Amino acid sequence: MQQYLDLLKYVLENGEKKTDPQGVGNIAVCGYQMRFKMDDGFPLLTTKKMPLKSIIYELLWFLRGDTNVKYLQDHNVTIWDEWATPESCAKYGFPPGELGPIYGEKWRHWKKRGGGEIDQIANVVEDLKKFPDSRRLIVTSWDPEDVDKVFVAPCHCFFKFFHAQGKLSLHLFQRSCDIFLGVPFNIASYSLLLMMMAQVTQLKAHEFVHTLSDVHIYLNHIEQAKLQLTRQPRPLPKMILNPEIKNIFDFDYEDFKLEGYDPYPVIRAEIGI
Repeated sequence: MQQYLDLLKYVLENGEKKTDPQGVGNIAVCGYQMRFKMDDGFPLLTTKKMPLKSIIYELLWFLRGDTNVKYLQDHNVTIWDEWATPESCAKYGFPPGELGPIYGEKWRHWKKRGGGEIDQIANVVEDLKKFPDSRRLIVTSWDPEDVDKVFVAPCHCFFKFFHAQGKLSLHLFQRSCDIFLGVPFNIASYSLLLMMMAQVTQLKAHEFVHTLSDVHIYLNHIEQAKLQLTRQPRPLPKMILNPEIKNIFDFDYEDFKLEGYDPYPVIRAEIGI
């Protein structure tokens, strides 16, 4: 994961100061891209310990089409709790724990004009099976009608699958990139989604391509980023999926096994709300 350390270093050296809705302040650059080949190992940071349980359960939550944090909380995952407070739910007129029309709803229950829904994930699975070389293997979470109706608009907002010669890649466009806390999470999550999608379509998971737009380090993450840069990456772990799963919606937490993960200790930082 030297690529990720190179990203941290690049923003520390080239980032320009900006304001942000959180009132913290950040340094940022416009545009950056990383590529992770699945044959090199599962791209989970080793220069700080990552919460794999939270990563897996969040992805399963998205794939369920769920937008209420109860499912996460039932599995002792609290990563969305700061956005699902009684105050924020009341502000947007949502029931307790509800986050509104974000990832899960957009992936699985996109509202059609005139009624009905589009299941973008199911459609991509079908298209990969029937027309794998299609250039329309797209899932979007960015809905201009809804981005102002939620506490936080989708950050990782658009992704596309790419197939060639039996190999499947996933290209993510991320509009807003908290590179100390959020981006390592996103790398692992979308790499895992790529592996899952490849398995259920009988393809080989090849490469996760991550395009970042507003690439920032919050000012209260600067020292943590510098600490991480003192650590040398260790060999990447191996992620094993239960080979019996043939439907993208049938995966459970127990269907994922990580081997050979030897990270440095966690580096704590405050999340920007």
